[in-house]
Amino acid sequence: MRNFFSAFVVSALLTAPVLAEDTPSQRTPNDIVAAAPPGDWKRIAPSDLLVMDLAPDAAGKARRVVIQLIPAPFSQGWVGNIRKLVAARWYDGIAVVRVQDNYVAQWGDPEGETPAKAKPLPKGLTVVPESEYAVGHGVPVDLTIPNDSYRTGTGIHAGWPIAFAEGKTWPTHCYGYVGVGRNNSPDTGTGAELYAVIGHAPRQLDRNVAIVGRVIAGIENLSALPRGTGDIGFYKTPEERTSIRSIRMGNEVTGLPTYEYLSTESRSFAAYVDKRANRQDDFYIHPAGGVDVCNVPVPIRAVK
Repeated sequence: MRNFFSAFVVSALLTAPVLAEDTPSQRTPNDIVAAAPPGDWKRIAPSDLLVMDLAPDAAGKARRVVIQLIPAPFSQGWVGNIRKLVAARWYDGIAVVRVQDNYVAQWGDPEGETPAKAKPLPKGLTVVPESEYAVGHGVPVDLTIPNDSYRTGTGIHAGWPIAFAEGKTWPTHCYGYVGVGRNNSPDTGTGAELYAVIGHAPRQLDRNVAIVGRVIAGIENLSALPRGTGDIGFYKTPEERTSIRSIRMGNEVTGLPTYEYLSTESRSFAAYVDKRANRQDDFYIHPAGGVDVCNVPVPIRAVK
């Protein structure tokens, strides 16, 4: 575990090749990402990607959303269910049923709350206990992020924002992150109903709902959908919904780009976080001196 204001990181910033010509008035976080050497990028396995194809928009334009599933040790019961649902082609034909402004876009079976009409779930799905919202052992932290308003420690683990307190560690609800819809406790959801955060990070949901992934491409195809006019953003009529044509694992989709993320163990990432917290380029007047964990989006790129 290390703090990005620590002597270690200060040393790393001074010696990192990507900062050899760094001056406060010239470099931005994007400059640092663009200058990161190839060795600082890590490939995301296609088998860890969900490719969701929505129905085309009114102009006939294709709409695709690519989601990276969260790795172990987090939420693996739900992730396993999602893989089974994809294999059973269960998601094909369901819809985006709810879009609440500054909150979430949610998809699932429109008839899921009516037992007589609900789409049957495949056999073998796991019932995941609430205790799995967090893991109860130490998780290595590549970089700690101070100034958390939820009175927890926060940081980055293997490319994912996390929080920790009292011996527990859990993933955080940030923009574009995907969670499992559920009913009231003790229900934890199966993964048949999912949502993506499309507003300010709702960190109050941490440890109350399972985070299973993040949108790495196509978030605009969810965030730009019309807001639902029903309670908490649900669509009132079938015509308002956006249907989902298919969801496939990335290794089943031909022509999918290779996606990479900037290693959160790299000097480039340490420099990037420092700049997010201490902007001194030509645009900024007053550097903040700190940054929220959800305002440090891990850079992800598509490469041919």
